[in-house]
Amino acid sequence: MGWGAGPGAPGRGRLAWSNDEWNLASALCAVQLPLVWLAWWLFVGAGQDDYGRGGGAFGVLCVPLILPLLGVLHSSAQVMPAATLSRLFPRRPRGPEWAGHVVASVLVGAGWAVLGHIVEDWSLRDTMPWFAGVGILPVLFLAPLRRRAWGGWSVWLRSAAACFVLFVVGGLAVAALADDYEPPRLSAGQLAGDYRGDHGAVLRLAPGGRAELNRVPAQPDLEAGQDYTRCGGTGSWTRDRYGDREAVLVRLDGDCGEETHWTIGGSEQAPELFALFGDPDAGDLLILTRG
Repeated sequence: MGWGAGPGAPGRGRLAWSNDEWNLASALCAVQLPLVWLAWWLFVGAGQDDYGRGGGAFGVLCVPLILPLLGVLHSSAQVMPAATLSRLFPRRPRGPEWAGHVVASVLVGAGWAVLGHIVEDWSLRDTMPWFAGVGILPVLFLAPLRRRAWGGWSVWLRSAAACFVLFVVGGLAVAALADDYEPPRLSAGQLAGDYRGDHGAVLRLAPGGRAELNRVPAQPDLEAGQDYTRCGGTGSWTRDRYGDREAVLVRLDGDCGEETHWTIGGSEQAPELFALFGDPDAGDLLILTRG
């Protein structure tokens, strides 16, 4: 499996890439993933609500096992297609070949971000830097390392050792720098307002305890074979506690669904309500934001 059958670095006019280079690129992509995780946590995840979801010890132990698969996927989706794309650029007499590869990798990553925006409505502002940036380090290290002869397993053994070290170091760094999230403490008056979610969901919490719902997820009836149902109509809401968090308990006047706890999250300036339906680790997390 690979981008070419021949060993060594391909010629300037050759669009295919050898199995050795594809293998090396995949290993490099896997090595950088613990660093990407740490960078994401520092810039995005620190101090954020985990919405009550946790992979547990088993989930943490499984992370190093899937890094090689993710490395292969990343290399196949970005780094190696960018290598082929860079060979289509006009040839310049000066400048290293890896520079064109870096530019192409950034363009391919940006293309994936645009595709995510079109298909899934991902925010370009949030995804573009990450999708474009994760293709830079593997390309920079690929350029000098591909000149060496690497056995198929040799590079992966080194990659596994580096991943383990970076994963442990990154985990210790996250633990040391962790900024615990504190949910907002909101009065009934501060909670009142319109909360919106996906698929046109609107939950209106009116002062006085009345609620209006339009396509709002709710706990299903006991005999229903689904994690949640969507309900509309009127009902009531009260402040309550759900586990160790403050929540809003919504009851409907009709027979659609059961009463549902919506945990309070977000911040005082931008409150959120969220509910986890189904399995705590793999269920559907649905979030309603004030707006």
